[in-house]
Amino acid sequence: MAKTATSINQTVIETRHYLHQHPEVSDHEFETTKYITKRLEILGYRIITPKGLNTGVIAEIGSGHPVIALRSDIDALPIQETTGLSFASENKGVMHACGHDFHMASLLGAAELLADEQDSLKGTIRLVFQPAEETHVGAQEVVHAGGVNGIDAIFGFHNKPDLKAGDIGLLPGGLMAAVDQFTVTFTGVGTHAAMPQFGKDPIIALTSTVNALQTIVSRNEDPQKTAVVSVTHIDGGNTWNVLPEKAWFEGTVRTFDHDARAVAKKQFIEIVNGQAASFGVTANIEWVEGPDVVNNDAKLTKIVEDETQKHLNLVRPQPSNAGEDFAFFSQRIPSVFAFVGSNGNSDWHHSDLKLDDNGLAPAVNWYYYVAKRLLSEL
Repeated sequence: MAKTATSINQTVIETRHYLHQHPEVSDHEFETTKYITKRLEILGYRIITPKGLNTGVIAEIGSGHPVIALRSDIDALPIQETTGLSFASENKGVMHACGHDFHMASLLGAAELLADEQDSLKGTIRLVFQPAEETHVGAQEVVHAGGVNGIDAIFGFHNKPDLKAGDIGLLPGGLMAAVDQFTVTFTGVGTHAAMPQFGKDPIIALTSTVNALQTIVSRNEDPQKTAVVSVTHIDGGNTWNVLPEKAWFEGTVRTFDHDARAVAKKQFIEIVNGQAASFGVTANIEWVEGPDVVNNDAKLTKIVEDETQKHLNLVRPQPSNAGEDFAFFSQRIPSVFAFVGSNGNSDWHHSDLKLDDNGLAPAVNWYYYVAKRLLSEL
């Protein structure tokens, strides 16, 4: 009898619990890599992981074109788990607080179903178990190593705690935001707090700048285009009676439009430098350009939506301002990225995040059915 997501569901749940117990941070997923490799070898997959990848697994089954890639991220976060689960992390200070254990278990489940039908596959299935999504470098590492060369389409998903188990969220176009990261350091002249006239205060420059940066969204961006500017960390000074020489802050910009992204960066630089000049301090800006918008190919999305609604509960989700380095694939390859309901008790990156195992079987089915459809469609 052919295997189904229902018949292997207990195995998928056990896989997820094992992976949740043994999380590893970005680019250090060595044991996770060994575990996935062994599982896939048993299923008959060809391991084709490029030598340029230190962690992560690339594997194939079937032959010829089309080549359809299914992607899962594999890394965890440096967070101490507080869920109290029986299968809580055994690695101190590391947790699958974004649900990548859910993703890996689902893709391994789909891999088992596809392996059961390998003789009838009309093309090649490539599995991409990608490292280092949380640091936004893993997809680029896979691309540079050649791990997605020659594929015709790639698709993947992220669990969504605010969607019910069984829901599959799909949108054409932008699903997740472009991510930029900034650090700004103001350097002035330190002095006694009682004699500010002898110094140049970087703290007053910093606080004024943080407030002024909010005008990027309120007064510079097109109101019809989404943009967020968030300052998340401020530091300056060491004691109560000294104005320091330096003060700094960091944060992020999120956008869904290339023009909005360019406006935000331009205005950010002008505001920081203008504020620095007005207070007589110097400013150093470090700007890290992260992943672009996760952009779903319109034609592929229509096909995926059609197949999804035959088997699962298709919903229209709200785009997320969170970032995803799957964007480095979607910039180069026709792709579809989905949200899969995981019915969580809190959101991503929370130390108490618990996901619903009932969402695993729908996730397995989504990978499986869409892969089969695209093999016959492309």
